[in-house]
Amino acid sequence: MDLPQQLKAVTLTHVRYRRGDHLGHFLAWISLVPVFISLGGFVSHFLFRRELQGIFFGVGLVISQFINEFIKTTVEQARPATCTLLEACDSHGWPSSHSQFMFFFATYFSLMACKGIGFWFGLKSRWILNLLHWSLAVVTMYSRVYLGYHTVVQVFAGAALGVVVGGSWFWVVNSVLFRYFEVIEESAVGRWLCVKDTSHISDVLKFEYDNARAARKKNMVDAKSD
Repeated sequence: MDLPQQLKAVTLTHVRYRRGDHLGHFLAWISLVPVFISLGGFVSHFLFRRELQGIFFGVGLVISQFINEFIKTTVEQARPATCTLLEACDSHGWPSSHSQFMFFFATYFSLMACKGIGFWFGLKSRWILNLLHWSLAVVTMYSRVYLGYHTVVQVFAGAALGVVVGGSWFWVVNSVLFRYFEVIEESAVGRWLCVKDTSHISDVLKFEYDNARAARKKNMVDAKSD
């Protein structure tokens, strides 16, 4: 039995770089940013925030990844020759899913910032955050080429698709699905999961801060009256 051919790596976190290459090491970690966003960001968001805007943001990323896999298996374009060393030749390369994920994320995030949805910061801070996300998207795209997982054409295809799908999904959520947010909130499942929409509140951080303080003061008054 040829053992290497019988083994397959979990590609979600299986990133290789040349030993001693410090830039490659850094970019290998950058390649994992989509994993951190998915597992750390959206899972935490659902557990602790349960905002409908954030939930549908995450749903859009999942849809984007399904679109990516469908295109990859349809086009079946091979990865660059370096895929042999990276043990990545058993998957297709066009378009890059990492690039598509990050550019979807940056596009959707920027559109939310333009509409002031879900942000607790001033206008200047929003643009700083947008710069951070677009920078991460570009560096992630570069990392996939530098590390040898994709060609330049493949990462640009992923980036373009991410922008298109991200913008389209934002329009669907905020022009079509938004009308049903109240219905979702008031549904039995919505109330059980405590999902909510705060996009109508201009400063969510200040609103929650004031209400938390007011609730604490009320509890103190009630305790004293007892």
